[in-house]
Amino acid sequence: MSGGGGVGTPEPGGLRAAFGGLTTRGRSFLAAGIAAAVCSYLLGQADLLRVGLLLAALPLVCVVVLHRTRYRVADSRTLAPARVPTAVATRVGLRVENISRLPTGVLMLQDRVPYVLGPRPRFVLDRVEAGGRREVSYRVRSDLRGHYPLGPLQLRLSDPFGMCELTSSFSTSDTLTVVPRVEPLPPIRPAGETPGYGDGRQRSPALAGDDDVIPRGYRHGDDLRRVHWRSTARHGELMVRREEQPQKARCTILLDTRRTAHQGSGPDSAFEWAVSGVASTAVHLMERGFSVRLLTDTGPAVPRTEGTGGFAGGAESAGTGPLLDTLAMVEHSDGEDLSPAYEALRAGQEGLLIGFFGDLDAQGVAVAGRMRRRSGAAVAFVLDGDAWTRGPAGSGHAGVQAPLADRLRLLREAGWTALPVTPGAALPDLWRSADRTGGIPPDDPAAAAPAGPADHSTAGTATGAGSGA
Repeated sequence: MSGGGGVGTPEPGGLRAAFGGLTTRGRSFLAAGIAAAVCSYLLGQADLLRVGLLLAALPLVCVVVLHRTRYRVADSRTLAPARVPTAVATRVGLRVENISRLPTGVLMLQDRVPYVLGPRPRFVLDRVEAGGRREVSYRVRSDLRGHYPLGPLQLRLSDPFGMCELTSSFSTSDTLTVVPRVEPLPPIRPAGETPGYGDGRQRSPALAGDDDVIPRGYRHGDDLRRVHWRSTARHGELMVRREEQPQKARCTILLDTRRTAHQGSGPDSAFEWAVSGVASTAVHLMERGFSVRLLTDTGPAVPRTEGTGGFAGGAESAGTGPLLDTLAMVEHSDGEDLSPAYEALRAGQEGLLIGFFGDLDAQGVAVAGRMRRRSGAAVAFVLDGDAWTRGPAGSGHAGVQAPLADRLRLLREAGWTALPVTPGAALPDLWRSADRTGGIPPDDPAAAAPAGPADHSTAGTATGAGSGA
């Protein structure tokens, strides 16, 4: 819910600007009055002159009266909600209040909205008494991500005869944020995760209190199971081990935004599927307590964000707002390779690594292989560019094309859990495949390819990946 307000008066300019507000009816009356006056002079008809002066004076009087009217009108706008997924409507409420001492005439309201959200909403309000208020609302929706300005509100005043209309624009506006669609994902244990870590989180020493000492002397009430016998023998007194506490599981999500790696555009394009997949994965992991960082091929996009550790559900969970706002505006990059993303991963072990890749060439596969060595478990969703170009009707059940199958094999040999993505693929099913089949869907022809030596070593190399992801 958000809102804004402002105060406006129907006085966009001076008297010259007010004459510019003459309607077609007003201009017609003025032209007819002038014509009648000219004809009365040529024909010598005094009665015709009086008719002409009446026709010409009526629109002029309406302009002056409307121009001198001093309405003071306040507006406010509310969005419920202000952040919505694609293809979901939001309600926009407008409230107009007459804060002057005079009642208004007929008010015509028009709110400015981008063409993506549909036509501009228009409303006609009858007389508003002094101190009175009127409320109207409309709905907007968008199939495209982005930040869309709403407003400012335009107010039109007209005289009772329809001779003149004056427009006043308020100064306030609001922003509607349309974020990627978030799909609920099933809890899984990613293939390649190291077993034996309990809930999958690494453990680190406590960082506060006397427990920082390694080791420390025995205190009354300490559990005898914590006695460190080697240190006890060295110091000649009972010594206990330091306490340990779980460290938050870490995850890095990589989004390949290279323009050359994605073909097509629009809500049903491969790139939009990848953006939605990143949003769904990030929300899913953060709700399960992961610390999530978003990377693109150009480098870090969102700093590491701590998860909620709960199951609040939906795109509005605590901590997901900044990440979803960034994904709402992410666009194609002009990058040629994934080297900047790899440089961002060189600092150390990143725990779970999830990549959403477009078309990968040999160099991209090599860089992805080096990324794998900087992470624990690694899952790659590789979009089949050729299939997305043909569309669902063209792809059918022909399976993964040979070039993509070769890249998937190389990624799996490097230790990735690689999954091909074709048009119409459901992310929850692919996410479940990473747990059920080790990253190879049952109908994937690449599953028949001989596995490299590294295919059997991934189960024992991952560290720091969370269970039940």
